[in-house]
Amino acid sequence: MAESSSLDRPALLVIDVQNDFSLGSSPHAVPGTDALVPTIARVVSGFRAVGLPVVHVVRLYLADGSNADLCRRPLLASGVPLVRPGTEGSQVRTELQPTPPFTLDHESLLAGKPQPVGPNEWAMYKPRWGAFFATELEAHLRMLGVETVTVVGANFPNCPRTTIYEASERDFNLVVVADALSRAYPQGLDECAGIGARLLDTDELLTLLDGRVPGAANQSLRLEM
Repeated sequence: MAESSSLDRPALLVIDVQNDFSLGSSPHAVPGTDALVPTIARVVSGFRAVGLPVVHVVRLYLADGSNADLCRRPLLASGVPLVRPGTEGSQVRTELQPTPPFTLDHESLLAGKPQPVGPNEWAMYKPRWGAFFATELEAHLRMLGVETVTVVGANFPNCPRTTIYEASERDFNLVVVADALSRAYPQGLDECAGIGARLLDTDELLTLLDGRVPGAANQSLRLEM
């Protein structure tokens, strides 16, 4: 018989689904991300529909590369404007935008401040792979009463996976939406399950969200394990 497990007070982290990283026309697009944007958008819409927190976590690389990971600094220093603050390439994909849409406030974000972009929805900048490293994300989620972190976005081996492990280290429950993560692969997903993450696909997650009362931010998700 399946064991029932409750995931309390969930929030959604949407990792790096920005134009430069995802549009098929971008020379720096992560393979497979463009095709997954509609699926990621379904997850975002599901959280919005029931009033649960959504955080769009983004990268913003300065022209000299000084705030980027070491391995990317030579590329940026050569003049490549990858997710450069203020550019169209740095913006969150249109398909994921609320109504009305938003433009990233790069000055505020680079200063470490969450940018409100809709009801119970924010953008937040991260300076390295993981969304919790040198950011106010944990404090923001704790202030909202979040206990469960749900992760979607690009690209699984780097930023989403690092974020998943950082969330685990901070004692958040974890939901990994396997079909809404570009470049996800079975062994990596199994390893996330091994540290306690619940692996769901989008349809399973949306079915759980459909059972919630809109605006009931503290209601638990009920999973059959």
